[in-house]
Amino acid sequence: MIRAIVLGALMLVCASAAARAQTCIASHYGVGEGYGGRRTASGERMNPAAMTAAHRSLPFGTEVTVTDLRTGRSVLVRINDRGPFVRGRCIDLSYGAARALGMGGTARVSVR
Repeated sequence: MIRAIVLGALMLVCASAAARAQTCIASHYGVGEGYGGRRTASGERMNPAAMTAAHRSLPFGTEVTVTDLRTGRSVLVRINDRGPFVRGRCIDLSYGAARALGMGGTARVSVR
């Protein structure tokens, strides 16, 4: 009985933590020559036009919604790489995802 209660509480905490949004600075990569075709940390080939992103800790294959807080535009991306490796940034979007958001170099975003 107690085990079921503890397990239920743990599941509730995990579900609510996953639904929280992180507000941070996003950047994008994959614009220049040489990015297309390179392997990402997950092993797949980089496609600058794909709706993908790099995150330091989320598992590969995780889908997150990134919303530009200035414009209100949102895009669903799949995590397939590691990064960003610049202090203060939490997610690197592929060029295609950044373009869909209407993003220039960096933007303040919500990641959910």
